[in-house]
Amino acid sequence: MCANFQLPHSGLSTQDSGLRGELRRDEPMSRHTSWRVGGPADRFYAPADIADLSRFLQGLAADEPVYFIGLGSNLLVRDGGVRGTVVLLHGALNQIGLWHDRAGGVGGVYAEAGVASPKVARFAALHGFEGAEFLAGIPGSVGGALAMNAGCYGAETWQYVTEVLTIDSFGELRRRKPQDYEIGYRHVALRAGIGSEWFVAAWFSFKRGDGAVARQKIRALLEKRVASQPIGKPNAGSVFRNPPGDHAARLIEACGLKGSAIGGAVVSPKHANFIVNTGAATAADIEALIARVKQTVKEKHGVELETEVRVIGEAK
Repeated sequence: MCANFQLPHSGLSTQDSGLRGELRRDEPMSRHTSWRVGGPADRFYAPADIADLSRFLQGLAADEPVYFIGLGSNLLVRDGGVRGTVVLLHGALNQIGLWHDRAGGVGGVYAEAGVASPKVARFAALHGFEGAEFLAGIPGSVGGALAMNAGCYGAETWQYVTEVLTIDSFGELRRRKPQDYEIGYRHVALRAGIGSEWFVAAWFSFKRGDGAVARQKIRALLEKRVASQPIGKPNAGSVFRNPPGDHAARLIEACGLKGSAIGGAVVSPKHANFIVNTGAATAADIEALIARVKQTVKEKHGVELETEVRVIGEAK
C-alpha cells in the first residue's frame, strides 16, 4: 500500500495510445443502482484511474450530459434511461491509504471517490483513528458522501474533510478546501465556480485514538443498522431529508404509510423512511410512491418533505 499520494496529472503521457477504461453503450442502469431499477444509459464509462477519467472527459462534446455514480445508492434512474454519459467510479477510483503532513507525520486517511464509505471507517480504525465509525452506516461511496455531506448517528462527512480533489467537465483537476464550499445538512455547493465539478478524492483528518474501541463502535453501529433498517431488500437508504426539529420517518409512520405500496415498491414496515423493491418494482412505481408519501405528509402534517434521493433520466 502506498503511504503518500501525489496529485495526478490532468493528462496522460504521449506513450498512451488511448483510453484504458471500459466504454459500454445502452448499459442497463438497473445493474448499477441499489434499488435495482433504471433504464439504459446511452454511454457508460468505467475509467481505469483518475488520469484515464481526465482523458475521457477531455474527449467529450462540450454539451454532453455527464452523470457520476458510485455504488448507485441514493439514486433513482427512471425507466426510460439516461441520455448522455454515466461514469462509474466504484471499482475504478478505489485507492485508499494514509497521507502525511509536511513534517512527515501521519495526517489522516486519503480515499478516492469510488471507495465504499464503510471501507474508510474500517481502514481508519485499523490504523488507530477514531471518528470515522459513522461512515460504516453510509451505504455509498466517498464521492456520494462528499457530494451530499452524508451523515448518520450524529456525524457528517465534511466534519472530517481537510481537502478534496475535483475534476471538471474538461478533465481539469483541482485541489479545494472546505472553505471553498457552502456546507450544510445534506447540502454541499461550490461557492464560486463555472460549469460542473465532481469529487474524485478526499483527504480526511480523524483524531488519533484506540482502534479497538473504534472497531467496537463500528460493530455496534452495524448491529443497530441491521436491526432498524431493511438491509435485505433493494433500497436506496433514507428517501427523505429530516425536516428541522423532526424526523421524516416519524411523520410518515404517523400517517399510517408503513406498508403502503405501488406495484413492487413498498414503504418499509421496518423503517418508514425507506422504500424497498420487493422484486418487481419499476422506477415509476418508486417515484409514484415517493409522490404519494410527500402528498400525504403535506396534507396531514403541513410539512413539505424534501427528497434526499437524486432522480435522473427519462420516464418510459
